Amino acid sequence: MKSLKIVLIGYGKMGHVLEQIATNRGHEVVLTIDRGQEDRFDDPSFLTADVAIEFTAPQEAYDNCLRSLKRNLPTVSGTTGWSNRLPELKELCEKEGKTFFWSSNFSIGVNLFLRINRKVAELMKAAPNYHLSLEETHHIHKLDAPSGTAITLAETLLAARHELKRWELTETPEEHTLPIQAHREGEVPGIHTVHYTSEVDRISLTHEAFGREGFALGAILAAEYAAQHQGWLTMDDLLKLD
Repeated sequence: MKSLKIVLIGYGKMGHVLEQIATNRGHEVVLTIDRGQEDRFDDPSFLTADVAIEFTAPQEAYDNCLRSLKRNLPTVSGTTGWSNRLPELKELCEKEGKTFFWSSNFSIGVNLFLRINRKVAELMKAAPNYHLSLEETHHIHKLDAPSGTAITLAETLLAARHELKRWELTETPEEHTLPIQAHREGEVPGIHTVHYTSEVDRISLTHEAFGREGFALGAILAAEYAAQHQGWLTMDDLLKLD
């Protein structure tokens, strides 16, 4: 893999971890753009970059990614809480040949966890007396609830269990509803658990992140992939899971 010149859009805690891992892998961060620094999209360094990585806030993500894509820079985004605007960027990729890589979670472990849960959900069809529920815990600074990862996990479960028609953030779900509980505690990087509960026992599957490093490494791997490919890209493409 050749050395990449990277633009970091969002330079908070995650941005600093991204910079460290990118440097360790031989890449160069040529520009950082933080909140209130939108004029830096016109910085000459932007034109020298191979790829941009965006981790900001839900209310800023779409505009940031659109600015980057309109400047013909392959863009990777891990910001959650704005998925209703993603179809617009997918259409931009299809019509104008832009390259955009989005994931609700770049952790390799989480993406394997999603596949494991798809298989388990199918196996558990044989035991309809087990009731499905989903629980997630993140740090108190996370703005969206449930998390983007929890929503992706819920959609994965719904696709496998057709008797469930929707997910809902609740402790008292209606019939045919997958309940999600979202907790915000301290500095927890991220814990996601799927429960199968019957009257006599419980089966639980959990993924727990120990820090931001796993997410950051996955985002750098996505940037390396986006720099060599074109179009609308996901972790399934990177990991070749399909």
